[in-house]
Amino acid sequence: MELSIKNMAGQETGKKVVLNDAVFGIEPNDHAIYLDVKQYMANNRQGTAKAKQRSENAHSTRKLGRQKGGGGARPGDFKSPVRVGGGTIFGPVPRDYSFKLNKKVKQLARRSALSLRAKQDQIIVLDSLHFDAPKTKAMIEVLNNLKVSGRKVLIVLPEGNQEVLKSARNIQRTNVVTAGELNTYTIMNANALVIVEGAVKAIEETFNA
Repeated sequence: MELSIKNMAGQETGKKVVLNDAVFGIEPNDHAIYLDVKQYMANNRQGTAKAKQRSENAHSTRKLGRQKGGGGARPGDFKSPVRVGGGTIFGPVPRDYSFKLNKKVKQLARRSALSLRAKQDQIIVLDSLHFDAPKTKAMIEVLNNLKVSGRKVLIVLPEGNQEVLKSARNIQRTNVVTAGELNTYTIMNANALVIVEGAVKAIEETFNA
């Protein structure tokens, strides 16, 4: 796939970049994308939810009534789950939600996500993205020039850039990552990918390994 390279003013520079079909041109595998996104979200879960079981409740263990002759079921103590303030039946306990996913599946998922965005014409390649100092207004102007303002935008840099990061962090629905931080979730969570030209090669080398 061949894309025109634009500048920060939103104008075509006359240069083109050829995207590697092995990364940006495969048939997307929906199930691989699902598994990788599921793993990403599961790994981010804290797993700290906890409810007290019957044995952990602080109530008295005194029997509440006679064993027989009460005209009803045999009464237990205050810890009984059927009583208000009693223990919780099958309540949540702290657990680890993370699970393993094979490297080849993760690579397939990321190539599928990039190919899907390329197929939907949601990838823009910039020749460069830089600011002399952090300025939100300047970043908003760039997004307006690229006609992606108001959309979920993922900006991919070849390496960390504090000026760009700080300029974008106060803009809603705009996220900045380096090529090495790119993953299936961030790709699928964006409606537009703005990739700096230097990051294209890094992405292709990482996801085509």
